[in-house]
Amino acid sequence: MGFPHEHRIAFRPATGDVLVEIHLPPEAIVPAARGYRYVKNRDETTVLPRPEKERKEIYASVLAQVVVRTVHEVLMSDPDRIVNGVILIGHVRTIDRATGQEVSPCLVTLSASREQFGKLRLSQVDPAQCLGGLNALVSPNPYDLEPMRPIVEFDLSKYRLMDSMDVVAGLDSRPVLVKLTPTEFEHLIRQLFEAIGMEAWNAQASKDEGVDAVAVSKDPVFNGECIIQAKRYSKLVGVESVQALAGVVEHKRAAKGVLITTSWFGRASHDFARQHGRLQLIEGPELKYLIKEHLGKGVIPGPVPPKRRPSR
Repeated sequence: MGFPHEHRIAFRPATGDVLVEIHLPPEAIVPAARGYRYVKNRDETTVLPRPEKERKEIYASVLAQVVVRTVHEVLMSDPDRIVNGVILIGHVRTIDRATGQEVSPCLVTLSASREQFGKLRLSQVDPAQCLGGLNALVSPNPYDLEPMRPIVEFDLSKYRLMDSMDVVAGLDSRPVLVKLTPTEFEHLIRQLFEAIGMEAWNAQASKDEGVDAVAVSKDPVFNGECIIQAKRYSKLVGVESVQALAGVVEHKRAAKGVLITTSWFGRASHDFARQHGRLQLIEGPELKYLIKEHLGKGVIPGPVPPKRRPSR
């Protein structure tokens, strides 16, 4: 059985990271036979089975070697040192014996910087221990295909992404956010999420989706895509916008939806977001604070919302 050669690669210019998703070899790559013995008096060859413990150890080592070699190849193929690091997710394609369906459990995932990886003497390392030193997350039982949560899980093929622009650089001369164009505001929000520590992309305009940006996190606790909608408004954002975002989150099977505005939301919107559970609403004052904290820019979101009447 040969090694699989399927992979997906994406480069994030803003951070210099390469995202790599690879298919690892299945457990059957390790031969069940340790050797063969010829029995002369019976004129036959018998199989010397490989102990299960040994098969598990070999398989774990094979996976570690594939991952370390992949990171090495990515960094070595960049002599100009444009790539700052590699984020890798390793899946294995197999059949779930309980359902008979094809599945792709994640067995290995890591995030390694060029500086961190460059300190390794690969000719001297033990592959499995090397992954441990890189703080990789490895399935506790890879031979039994026990899945684990990847650092990031992304499927950006379902979004129409666009090239990025730098809006932050011009905020000093144009600090009033409602005076930005809609496109500039969307790129500003993407830059904000990048500054917070996420990988983010702007999506092309689409009437039927309403996705302004997509973000994924390196945090293993936060798994999956975060859909972002940016509303450069000077008036109340209606509850229908929050409901529409909920529909997009469900349709895209995203982990979370964030609706950000320069203005404010009504009580019905906040109630709906709390009930949904996977929605977050960010109003003008909070957006101003986030931009100051993460981008170091003082901005004016827009008009001040009217005072809300106390509920009876």
